[in-house]
Amino acid sequence: MADAQTRVLVVEDDPCFNDTLCRSLNRRGYGARGAREEGQALAVAEDFRPTHVVLDLNLAGQSALPLIPALRHRAPDTRVLVLTGFASLATAVDAIKLGACNYLIKPVDLGEILGDLGLPDGAEARGSEEGGPSPAAQVGGNRTPVRRLERDYLRQVLADHGGNITATAEALRMHRRTLQRKLARYGRGG
Repeated sequence: MADAQTRVLVVEDDPCFNDTLCRSLNRRGYGARGAREEGQALAVAEDFRPTHVVLDLNLAGQSALPLIPALRHRAPDTRVLVLTGFASLATAVDAIKLGACNYLIKPVDLGEILGDLGLPDGAEARGSEEGGPSPAAQVGGNRTPVRRLERDYLRQVLADHGGNITATAEALRMHRRTLQRKLARYGRGG
């Protein structure tokens, strides 16, 4: 059974998908509200104080990435899941850097959404168990862990800059020490 205190804000400009997802979440016992554009999402978040957000990356032709920190500012402990129809390593890394818990490629089902938000009923549908694999992003029909996407992207940018850590950090708009820690965690080699 769902926790009555769990509140999910669905930010999706497709009215059918938004309404369907909100209804499905409400039927599972989660409080769900929808928003279809940035201003509405911020207003609903201010009043609703969501514990979780499902955010479509493309709202009315604009990137919704700037919404991640704005939503988390209103509710700092909010878990934000980004959904997109078009995957890109750079966008996945940016979403995670801005505070998203994960990045999934549409089409997705309710079980995947719940599982990636860490909500009950999702883990069983995804086939993962407590202590199982890290959250993943679906790319090209395969499930690729977001950390692997980040690792590969960091390595690609590092190679593009001839192994120069300072130039790579500047290109990524990341502090040099942060980049060094990430590279150490992932191992610098291939």
